[in-house]
Amino acid sequence: MTPQVKICGLTQPRQARDCADLGADAIGLVFFPKSPRNVTVEQARTIVAALPLAVAAVGVFVNASFDFIMERVIRCGLSMAQLHGRETPELVLRLLNEGVGVIKALFVDGMPGLSDAGAYRADAFLVECAKGPLPGGNAMVWDWGAARDFGTDHPLVLAGGLAPDNVADAIRAALPTAVDASSGLEASPGHKDLDKAARMLAAVRETGKAYAGKRLTPVFRPRGEGFDG
Repeated sequence: MTPQVKICGLTQPRQARDCADLGADAIGLVFFPKSPRNVTVEQARTIVAALPLAVAAVGVFVNASFDFIMERVIRCGLSMAQLHGRETPELVLRLLNEGVGVIKALFVDGMPGLSDAGAYRADAFLVECAKGPLPGGNAMVWDWGAARDFGTDHPLVLAGGLAPDNVADAIRAALPTAVDASSGLEASPGHKDLDKAARMLAAVRETGKAYAGKRLTPVFRPRGEGFDG
């Protein structure tokens, strides 16, 4: 019994498939023009088409409209949307009603904060700090244990500064349902170092003892059969 793993910020189909083959449960695709990992619809389509159906394809959005999100869900074959801004509970509900899984980002040092979780009906909550120039973890290590109590009552995806050498410590500190890494697995923005990815996944698999007596329910929705690539 170990956390699921999402590897975020993929920009190349081959690397996405390699991460899936290494054991990643979900792949994250960023649809945010200010990010160096931003992908086009066509890029995302080719990446998703390269994935096994058992692997979730998660679009990452920041304050995007319902129409913007749904266009990419439909055209790219995404199974989930990760909302990383100040999106409303109403938007979350509209996406859920369309059959789209939702991960809502909350921030220990920003808004929306952990106390806002009750307003959302998301599948899971990604928790990280809110420091740095861009939405997201900005590769910053933080006090992961600050999310532990939150994770006892909510499906917790832990993010922010995770890398092969610290992910086991982060997991033991917070006991999340899943972990999400991006910058800590890169050779350069958008280009993953597959050795780092393999070492991180191996480290996660060694954390099972920390979950003795605890049940983990998967949070990442696999892709549906309907997408033809």
